[in-house]
Amino acid sequence: MSAFAFYALAALAEIAGCFAFWAWMKLDKPIWWLIPGIASLALFAWLLTLIETAAAGRAYAAYGGIYIAASLAWLWIVEGARPDRWDATGVALALAGTVVILGGPR
Repeated sequence: MSAFAFYALAALAEIAGCFAFWAWMKLDKPIWWLIPGIASLALFAWLLTLIETAAAGRAYAAYGGIYIAASLAWLWIVEGARPDRWDATGVALALAGTVVILGGPR
């Protein structure tokens, strides 16, 4: 599987896990929402270990852009709030950073 696929799956797992906590704390969902939330966050951490890189920090830094894009997709698809032009500009900048980090000669 490609690094992008691992990053995309990791982002989905992290956002879903964090949303479970958000829903419990802010949307008055039942505490049992934390069980799949914790499992999802553990999956997120495991998926990031599958990225082929010599340094964890580089994997995490490159992941940042993917996470931002996935967060805005979640905003739109799950929460029903359409990202605006500032969101789009920010994600473009973040993804450019991801490309630089992943594509840089080493």
